Amino acid sequence: MFVSGSGTLLQALLDAAATDDYPADIVAVVADRVGIEGLARAERAGVPTHVLKLRDFPDRPTWDRAVADLVGTLKPDLLVTAGFMKLFGEEFMGRFGDRIINSHPALSPAFPGAHAVRDALAYGVRVTGCTVFLVDNGVDTGPVVAQEAVPVEPGDDEATLHERIKKVERRLLVDVVARLAREGWTLDGRKVSIP
Repeated sequence: MFVSGSGTLLQALLDAAATDDYPADIVAVVADRVGIEGLARAERAGVPTHVLKLRDFPDRPTWDRAVADLVGTLKPDLLVTAGFMKLFGEEFMGRFGDRIINSHPALSPAFPGAHAVRDALAYGVRVTGCTVFLVDNGVDTGPVVAQEAVPVEPGDDEATLHERIKKVERRLLVDVVARLAREGWTLDGRKVSIP
């Protein structure tokens, strides 16, 4: 699991994984910053943590290689980025690109990037939502695994809308990880199928 901030999506997965019937375990949490709540959440749950700050490496490809090497030693079946604010490079994607999922607070392909909720409100949409997708080399452009709509209510601001999206996003990510762990998936072009 990869985090860069507060780790609320991570917490949803930690809570699910702590139950007897959840089919997935979190083997480690990797962050690109120290002192974040996401790391504290993992530590409180007894999950090993690792921090690889980009500035500690001479360049982006060296950082990418180090992250790929770390993940290679952990041997996860599925990689989850949840609020991780870095894009993986060519080497990492070459090694793990077929099994990385991410969650985004919009109905992809609409409103990619870090300000999806703000952008949706500025555009005036009446419905937005969240997407869980397989990560590719773009920004929030990967093949969609699951989506769920969230209506924009009169008077919504970025904070109120984002909080409603996060509630759906947490549940959707937990459900998708469970389904992928139990049933696996196939990818045909941009179509993701879960048996």
